[in-house]
Amino acid sequence: MDNQQNKYSIETTDYQVGQDNLQKWGFDIHNPVFGISAGLILLFIAMTLMVEPATAKTVLNDLKNGIMKDFDLLFMWSTNFFLIFAIIVMLSPLGKIRIGGKDAKAEYTTASWLAMLFAAGMGIGLLFWGVAEPTAYFTDWWGTPFNVAPYTPEAKALAMGTTIFHWGIHGWAIYAIVALALAFFTYNKGLPLSIRSVFYPIFGDRAWGWLGHIIDILAVLATLFGLATSLGLGAQQATSGINHVFGTNGGIGMQFAVIAFVTFIAILSIIRGIEGGVKLLSNINMVFAFALLVFVIAVSFDVVISSVPNTLIDYINNIIPLSNPHGREDEVWMHGWTVFYWAWWISWSPFVGMFIARVSKGRTVRQFLFCVIFVPTLLTIIWMGVFGGIALDQVVNKVGELGANGLTDISLTLFHVYDQLPFGNIISIISIVLILIFFVTSSDSGSLVIDSITAGGKIDAPIPQRIFWATTEGAIAAVMLWIGGKEALQALQSGVVATALPFTFVLLIMCISLIKGLNTERALYK
Repeated sequence: MDNQQNKYSIETTDYQVGQDNLQKWGFDIHNPVFGISAGLILLFIAMTLMVEPATAKTVLNDLKNGIMKDFDLLFMWSTNFFLIFAIIVMLSPLGKIRIGGKDAKAEYTTASWLAMLFAAGMGIGLLFWGVAEPTAYFTDWWGTPFNVAPYTPEAKALAMGTTIFHWGIHGWAIYAIVALALAFFTYNKGLPLSIRSVFYPIFGDRAWGWLGHIIDILAVLATLFGLATSLGLGAQQATSGINHVFGTNGGIGMQFAVIAFVTFIAILSIIRGIEGGVKLLSNINMVFAFALLVFVIAVSFDVVISSVPNTLIDYINNIIPLSNPHGREDEVWMHGWTVFYWAWWISWSPFVGMFIARVSKGRTVRQFLFCVIFVPTLLTIIWMGVFGGIALDQVVNKVGELGANGLTDISLTLFHVYDQLPFGNIISIISIVLILIFFVTSSDSGSLVIDSITAGGKIDAPIPQRIFWATTEGAIAAVMLWIGGKEALQALQSGVVATALPFTFVLLIMCISLIKGLNTERALYK
């Protein structure tokens, strides 16, 4: 016991030395991470603007497809590993360790904590894909998992199971690992809230030099491309919803207006900080989402009562086959959906992970991992089991637009479902508000995270820097929509895959570093 305690004390001292060295390197808004990250983003936008959209689309698509084809096994097995790793840590004695130390207290209620991590981690995708994705798989909009025949009972079960697979415990395990590592090294070891800090046990003082700069730059780029893709999807869906409900004919101009409005609200939110901004909006969002969910369940109870439990069963039945990348006859589908989804989760992991870390002080490792991985997955099963189940029921029974024509416009699929429900216009308006609030919470929490990384890990960096990054996120989404509309989002998706590839290796090394760090405190909890 004494030897273990001495080891812990020595390593803690080493961490403090590292922190002193961090100050020596002069971390502030002018450090290389800020300048290089901003410069690369501007260079990407400039080069894309200079090239004809069709040419840019071809080049970026070739890049995306090449990475997904050559590194599909890396993405698939890494994601499987992250899930297994997180579960082992949760069940091991390391699960007793408390983030912030043995006497640390939680800063937020469990309800507010779960609301914030769910709003940041799911965001617009919950509304965008909750209906569209299972409908796409069932109707063979762009291939089917395992090449099953569309419009069959097998296709229906696989559609729901696959949707939850893409939004379930695998993805949340990625978030959980990054969030736990950041929270532990920040609150237990006193290091700055920055990705590089996690690697101090492996790289030592080199983590404060160019090696650390590269890690943080990759985190910033991955976050920006992941966010910009989601914000672009959100702008398109909100615009489609407004046009559908109010009979307007807004196009790119309305999408710009949506982005500008949301960016403005996001700026107001980040000025107020987490307590008065992100937390408040996340709680409001959860109230709206819960009310919408309850209403939809009430008016479609005969469908929902079977679709939700069946969705859980379909998920359990298909999780292992879908996790196995070998011997797949649906390789093209797997690359276009599953591999891209894992790349998207990885690209979002520094953003969501850092945000979750900021609000998770006082939780034990076991409670943290269980709540971050399994609670959002349960809520996703309920949400998508309800909305996706209703959509598939309309397709099967030839009800409304989906029943007549299938999936024609992804951004309108949710509103086509609402057209066949009581008070369809009212719940469409509520959903538009939800999309906008999810839009805001993603933007402002993302800005706080990027701000922290580019400020050398400062938790409360200057307000002008927060405003800069919130504006940059909106500007990227707007510029990409301007140069190519839906094709521009494909360019952003290419950026997601390109930045996720090197960051996958960062996450794998992070697992080693996390174990080394947690073991330094294991003796304190015996």
